[in-house]
Amino acid sequence: MKFIPFRFVPKSFLGVDIGTSAIKIVELQSWGSRKSLKNYGELQSSSLYDKPFRSLEKNTLVLSSKDIARAIKGILLESSSETKRAVFSIPDFSSFFTHFSLPPMTKEELGEAVKFEARKHIPLPLSEVTIDWQIAQGRVDSKTPFQILLVAVPNEVINQYQEIASFAGLQLIALEAEVFGLVRSCLAPTRSPVVLLDIGAQSTTVNVIVNNVLKISHSTDIAGNNLTERISQSLSLDKKSAQEQKHAKGMLPQDLGVILSPLIDMIGAEVEKISQEFFQIEGKEVERVVLAGGSALLKGLREYFETNLKKPVDIADPFGRIFYPPILEPTIKELGVSYAVALGMALRGLE
Repeated sequence: MKFIPFRFVPKSFLGVDIGTSAIKIVELQSWGSRKSLKNYGELQSSSLYDKPFRSLEKNTLVLSSKDIARAIKGILLESSSETKRAVFSIPDFSSFFTHFSLPPMTKEELGEAVKFEARKHIPLPLSEVTIDWQIAQGRVDSKTPFQILLVAVPNEVINQYQEIASFAGLQLIALEAEVFGLVRSCLAPTRSPVVLLDIGAQSTTVNVIVNNVLKISHSTDIAGNNLTERISQSLSLDKKSAQEQKHAKGMLPQDLGVILSPLIDMIGAEVEKISQEFFQIEGKEVERVVLAGGSALLKGLREYFETNLKKPVDIADPFGRIFYPPILEPTIKELGVSYAVALGMALRGLE
């Protein structure tokens, strides 16, 4: 009898993050508990189009689904990726987050109670949104009340992503709010309250996390693009030159520090406000801040926040638990934090 060995085929998944200024894709492969980086890539909107991929004002994709699908296919072709299964992120400003309390009840009763309560909190008819929820506090079949975190996404947004995946030839396995991808890739479970501060190009989101559960999420439109515009106006530079100055020098020269500090202080004020709100609800102090997003590596930013917030501030290390070739170490250190959402989506696929 001929012996035929078992063939263990590693699983591969794509995480796709369609941001304001760039599309980022991470391809992960898992073999048992080992997760390895197989491919990654991005495409800046400015390299192909005059418009951004997304608009905060419209809460929708600016370009057509076919244009964005074409960009995704280009990234995958360049990286020689053959994986088709994908998880896409949904930006926080396209999602609606809310918390509410429910009295103790059974598992069977809880689902209907969440739907009933959701009608009071979501500003759109339930027929126009898709909702997801999780228990932030409390246990089923116990005598303690529940704290429910509910996320609602307009069906119009979901339909767009389904269309993009179809045009790109990808199998859309799931859609997920980007904050959950950030938590998955950037934080290890801890009972100590943490602020995960995501500073993107067009919006900044302050998230309070406890034991990898999202407690509060709040977005503001002060973000990376505003910093670039501030430099451009103050130094009479075009946008490209201002962007180069921001990346090269950050807040370290005194002149740029003075220019940028009023906007950074406004972000810091949001962190303090949300931290205080969390303390009033749960009676616990936020113990540290973790920076994520494309502006997290702005030179001098971590130290500035640490001094002004009077808390330990770290820069997220999303690839810290992922295997990758040592030759990529400098690149991962420089760009890794900006790929945190895409990485979190790929990890979701492997779960």
